[in-house]
Amino acid sequence: MRIDPTLSPTPEAWLAANAPDEPVFFFHPARLEAVAREFLTGFPGLVTYAVKANPAPEMIRTLHAAGVTAFDVASPAEMALVRAEAPGAVLHYHNPVRSAAEVAAGLEAGCLSWSVDRMAELEKLAGLPRGTEIAVRLKLPVAGAAYDFGAKFGATPEQATPLLRWVAELGFTPSITFHPGTQCTSPAPWARYINEAAAVARSAGVTLHRLNVGGGFPAHRDADRPDLQAIFDTIREAAQGAFDSPPQLVCEPGRALAAEALTLAARVKGVHDEAVFLNDGVYGGLAEWRDIAPMERVRAVSRSGASLSGERTRRVVFGPTCDSIDRLPELLPLPCDLAEGDYLLFEGMGAYSRALVTGFNGYGVRRVVEIERQD
Repeated sequence: MRIDPTLSPTPEAWLAANAPDEPVFFFHPARLEAVAREFLTGFPGLVTYAVKANPAPEMIRTLHAAGVTAFDVASPAEMALVRAEAPGAVLHYHNPVRSAAEVAAGLEAGCLSWSVDRMAELEKLAGLPRGTEIAVRLKLPVAGAAYDFGAKFGATPEQATPLLRWVAELGFTPSITFHPGTQCTSPAPWARYINEAAAVARSAGVTLHRLNVGGGFPAHRDADRPDLQAIFDTIREAAQGAFDSPPQLVCEPGRALAAEALTLAARVKGVHDEAVFLNDGVYGGLAEWRDIAPMERVRAVSRSGASLSGERTRRVVFGPTCDSIDRLPELLPLPCDLAEGDYLLFEGMGAYSRALVTGFNGYGVRRVVEIERQD
């Protein structure tokens, strides 16, 4: 996607001046920098960015310039992206299942930290230089997330204990990592994972180099901003309480770092009975709405950029494709004066939306407008 700079101070002003008929992402570098500062000053350890959340070059450049020096990469393509946009950055390769070719690519890219969740995957890493950090990925049946990452990756405490011991015996630097699951609004999952990680390390007789508390930090999706500092404080206190000598802490936020970077503008193609048809949908920038609860940060503006303030009524929202699945899973409360040619602005759409856009049926967001740099 190309990025268009603009002097427009707001998305509304740009929409009024340009009247695009295609969906548009607005990139807010100042908002991205602000969230990066919140993590860098609040989290008690190293902050890495999970590139998968939004692998756009401007995301990497902006975060690196804001002080994020390490990136969690899941593929050779993400390694190449970070090396191109932030050549001096540290790479953590924490996708725990890799092919032989991917292991070779990680070595060539200079990845400094790796993860495993089973013995067969550790055997694939036998050729890494001794002393390389290898983190055993732990999983627990912890509730509180929009969906559970442990369904795919992770070792139970009983599996993790011998695996961690073997990492140390092979001469690698042993660490533990976990991921509590996406969009965790409560600090409790982190506290439980940290205590279990300490128990696994004691059982294995291993001193951890680092404890990577993963991602899962919540993005701002409804009326109330999530309390990230409460989560940071819980992580600090739990680590101090669980370990005699706490290991260095690492986090790898994706959603929480990326979300505020983008606003999605979708134009109304038609309003018919109780249904609204947009020029973008679940095959485009709204793909994640099928998987997690819809956000409340949606506002309607007229083609002149003015806010629509009519009484709200709940409506079916369809995307543009010739597919009946292309609809938001929940009814959306929208102003009764919404009309064809108006726009819906979806805030906080920087995570996963751009990464999941398809070209199905010839639709999908292809344009990014940089906004708000004046701030």
